[in-house]
Amino acid sequence: MIQARVTSTRLPGKVMAPLSGAPMIQRQIERISRATRLSGLVVATSVDPSDDELAAFVSSLGVAMIRGPLDDVLGRYVRAIDAFEPSVVVRLTADCPLASPAVIDSVIEAFVAGDFDYCSNTLQPSYPDGLDVEVVRSSVLRWVASNSTDPHEREHVTLGVYRRPERFALGNFAGDVDLSGLRWTVDTPEDLAFVRWVYSELFPSSPEFDLADVLELLRAHPSMSRTTMDAARNAALDGLDTGAMNA
Repeated sequence: MIQARVTSTRLPGKVMAPLSGAPMIQRQIERISRATRLSGLVVATSVDPSDDELAAFVSSLGVAMIRGPLDDVLGRYVRAIDAFEPSVVVRLTADCPLASPAVIDSVIEAFVAGDFDYCSNTLQPSYPDGLDVEVVRSSVLRWVASNSTDPHEREHVTLGVYRRPERFALGNFAGDVDLSGLRWTVDTPEDLAFVRWVYSELFPSSPEFDLADVLELLRAHPSMSRTTMDAARNAALDGLDTGAMNA
């Protein structure tokens, strides 16, 4: 499930920003669709009129979609669970057009192997910011939605899960090399310029480029790299008690 909205605070309209000839959301859908462990793909956006254009565009791609509250993102997820009845949800966000199909598959495989309630590569990050993958049981999201009125837990969908390690079995998937200092997400004009540069270099000749290709490109052009020194990781969670995330 890709959560998406147009009214980003720092970079409004970013999900529809042009990226190598198509809106950014389309490029991300293309990448995520190459993950082999996903049984389906749903875009969860809001019922706010500001998201009408986004909703119409996603529908034109033939991608399943659900619309729900603008600020209660967890409520959107529950609507999608009601509509599509998955036993497990993979949570992705629409500002990550360098998302890795291989990493998505790896986190899903770790979730299954560990018999977790929740597994991600974000509790102790080792991948670039922008390759975040969270896998969670639908029943767990339903529990949080039914038992939490905390506005932060309603906005940050899985916060109410990994905040409760005493209740839920949590797992973290880590890569072989710590790349957590790299910044590949899109929150600012500078982030968008970086992603556009990566696509301009790789997409024309290899539209299915993945993590290793981007790393090779950056080794050749180290001055182009963006890091967490340029912008903090998970800045939206600053000041919140995130429980296991700080373990």
